[in-house]
Amino acid sequence: MHELTVTENILNLVLEAAQKADARRITAVNLVIGDLSSFVDESVQFYFDLLSRGTIAEGAVLNFRREHAVATCRECGHEFQVSPPLAPFCPNCGGYQLEVCGGQGLAVDSIEVSDATGSEEADPECQ
Repeated sequence: MHELTVTENILNLVLEAAQKADARRITAVNLVIGDLSSFVDESVQFYFDLLSRGTIAEGAVLNFRREHAVATCRECGHEFQVSPPLAPFCPNCGGYQLEVCGGQGLAVDSIEVSDATGSEEADPECQ
C-alpha cells in the first residue's frame, strides 16, 4: 500500500516539472528503484495509471531502471553487488562484517514531455 503514497508524490513532482517546462503532455517518466527496496514496479504503474487520469500525465509510460546495492566487507575490503536475499558473508574471505550501500530508494530520474513543437526531456531536479 505504500506504493500509493509514493506514486502520488511521483505524480505531483512530474506534474510540477512539466508545468514549469510549459509541457502539454507527459509521455514518459524514468524511475530508478533500488533492488533492496520493497517497491513493486507493477504496483507503481497501477497507481500511476489510476492517479494520472484526467491529467497531462494520463497515458505516460513509466520506465523502471533497477539500481543494485553494493556490499563492502569490513574484514578484507572486497566490494560486490548484492540482491535479495542477502548473503550473510563475504564471498571473498567468508567474513560476516558487511556494510551494504545503495539499492534502497526510489527516484525520478527524468521525465519526457511534449509541447507544441515536439518532444523533449526534462529533469525534475532542475525544474
